[in-house]
Amino acid sequence: MTTTWIAAHRTAVIDPYEGFRLFESRGFADQTLRQSLRLAGGGEAVRITLSNRYGKEPLEIGGAHLRGDGLDTPLTFDGAKAATVPAGGDLVSDPVEQPVTAGQVLTVGLHLPGDTGLTTFSAVPYDIGHAAPGDQLTAPALRDAEEVPTGHFGIGADVRAPEGTRIAVAFGDSWIEGAATTPGLDNSFPAQLGRRLTRGWIVNQGISGNRLLTDEIGERLLARVDRDVLAVPGVSHVLIHIGLNDLGLPGHIAFPQAGTPPTAAEFIAGLTALADRLHAAGLTVIGSTVGPYRGTVYDGYDNEAGQAVRREVNAWLLGGDHPFDGIVDVAAAVADPAEPDRIREEFNSGDGLHVNDAGAKAIADAVDLSLLDL
Repeated sequence: MTTTWIAAHRTAVIDPYEGFRLFESRGFADQTLRQSLRLAGGGEAVRITLSNRYGKEPLEIGGAHLRGDGLDTPLTFDGAKAATVPAGGDLVSDPVEQPVTAGQVLTVGLHLPGDTGLTTFSAVPYDIGHAAPGDQLTAPALRDAEEVPTGHFGIGADVRAPEGTRIAVAFGDSWIEGAATTPGLDNSFPAQLGRRLTRGWIVNQGISGNRLLTDEIGERLLARVDRDVLAVPGVSHVLIHIGLNDLGLPGHIAFPQAGTPPTAAEFIAGLTALADRLHAAGLTVIGSTVGPYRGTVYDGYDNEAGQAVRREVNAWLLGGDHPFDGIVDVAAAVADPAEPDRIREEFNSGDGLHVNDAGAKAIADAVDLSLLDL
């Protein structure tokens, strides 16, 4: 059987030097960092990717270690235990020649002997990580560890799987990334949708706070599509949710003054350009309506201009003129029937902007699986 490398876990990343910040990054100095991930699919071997995309200096890796379900082995890079990730670049480990399975949790340990400076990071990792002083790569449990609630170095995983294995990339904002779902349970809506599939799987390239048309938080979707979708090995389908931050962040940033969201025409043009770019690469593109957020606790986010654009864009998405191969009505899946601009109470994470685990499941259950013919 011919095999090839297929993405089994992805982490979209944020520049810690952005001018507008919802999340604070951090650095490490002579510490061991342990972070976990859950494989969306399995194969006969696995390799790990580390990212220093936004680092201002080369990143020194004193050593790396991989654990999980029968795995307890050093990671090497071109045969060496120590490595340097260039500023602005990524580094892929040597393969670990051991079978791994869908749903398997792997823990990546990194000894960071120097001062990393602020790191390339993500807001919503699979689970809470831990950092401890010195080189504790081989320690069964970290001593004097502190919790690290953000993800660092954009850790990804590929598996060696049968050639022809096809996957979907979930691409978009916090509703993709899984903000407000329970850490360590893999309950983002793409993950819960992935558990419904009978073949193939879904990797997550969401960024909380991300926008379609404007950089920060993270590069805008139209700018990161090549790297975060087209470069993902095995991708055949893309599932998109975007728009909440395009419509709400301008008001939140400007509060108490009025912010100006894009017009419906500008947003529709952006979605069309994104769909056209993905179609040109031969991918199946699934869009979704913009979720409800009336009454959110974030000042200035719920503004009438943005709500009007949301209604117009959603009407267009549910009509016959959009460029997508299919639409998931995310909004209807979690909306309050009595007030459709609000998240239903049992699905509300508590902030009026994000769904909880049950809400993410409701979205996953609303997807027509025929759209994901992997």
